[in-house]
Amino acid sequence: MRLGLAANRLHHQDENAALFRWLRACEPGIRELGLGLHAVGRTFDAIAAAGMLRGFAPLKRYPYGREGGLMKLVAEVVGLDGEQRTLDGAIYLIDPVDPSSIFPEAVALKRQCVIHGKPFLSTEASTRDWIEIERMHAGLAPDPGADVFYAFESQTLALIAHDARKATMIEFVDRHFDALSRFARRVGTGTTGQRLNELAWSRGWPQDTPWVHRCNSGPLGGDAQIADLVLEGRCQRAVFFEDPHVARQHEADIQLLERAVTTVTDRAVCITSPAVAERWLTAVALRAAVRPTHG
Repeated sequence: MRLGLAANRLHHQDENAALFRWLRACEPGIRELGLGLHAVGRTFDAIAAAGMLRGFAPLKRYPYGREGGLMKLVAEVVGLDGEQRTLDGAIYLIDPVDPSSIFPEAVALKRQCVIHGKPFLSTEASTRDWIEIERMHAGLAPDPGADVFYAFESQTLALIAHDARKATMIEFVDRHFDALSRFARRVGTGTTGQRLNELAWSRGWPQDTPWVHRCNSGPLGGDAQIADLVLEGRCQRAVFFEDPHVARQHEADIQLLERAVTTVTDRAVCITSPAVAERWLTAVALRAAVRPTHG
C-alpha cells in the first residue's frame, strides 16, 4: 500500500509538530505494514532531518511543491502507468491558514481521493486512526496507544451527507446501526439528521428520543454549528459523505467545517468516503474481537 504524504510548514516546524507526533506514535505500525510513503520534498526533508523512518526503503522523495510534487501526487491518486504509479490515498496535514492549503493541487488532491474512494487524511488524529485500521485488517495485534480512538461511549460522532450521498449514508447507518449507536451522541445537519432518526425509530430506538441531534440544514448553518462543536472538543469524529461533482451554494460553510477539523488536528478524525467508512467499521469489529474492553 502506498500513500502520498505532504505537510504544511506548521506541522513540521519543530519536534512537537503534528507530523513528528504522528511518526513517533505510528512508526512501528508503518514499518509493520511496509507502508509506502511518497513524500513531497520539504516533508521528506523534515523527516530525514529529524532522523525518523531511517533506513525505511518505502519512504520515497518527490519534488518540492513548487516544482510540482503535490501535482504528481494528485495524478498518482488517479493512477498512472499501472500499479507502480498508483497511490492508495493521501496524507496531507493541513494548516488551515496557510494559503497553499487552498491551492488548486491541494483541493484536487482531496477531490480525487473522494472520487476514487481512497482515504484523504488531513489531521494527525486521522492518520493515527488510519494506521490502526490498516493494522487490524493486516491481522496485527491492537495498539493500546490507539484505544482513545475506540472509546465511542465518551465521544460524539457527526454524520453529514450531501444530497446525492444521503441515500448512501442511510444505507451505511442501517448496516452498522449497532456499532454507531455506541457513540455517546450523534449529530447531523437537518435533512440527513431527520432521515437517520426515522431509520432509528423504525429499528426500535425509543420514539421520544432522537438518535441524532439535529443541527440546522447545511445552507442554514448546520456545518458551522458542527464546526463549533469540533473546535470546542465536543465532537471527535466526522463521517462526511461528500459529492465532489456538484458545486454547492454553501461551499464556504462546508470549508468552515473542514478547516475546524484541521485546526484541532490532534483531536478530530474525519472520514470522507463510504469506502473508507466501511473499512473503518470493519476494523472496529476486528479490534473488538481481540480487545473487547476497549471496543
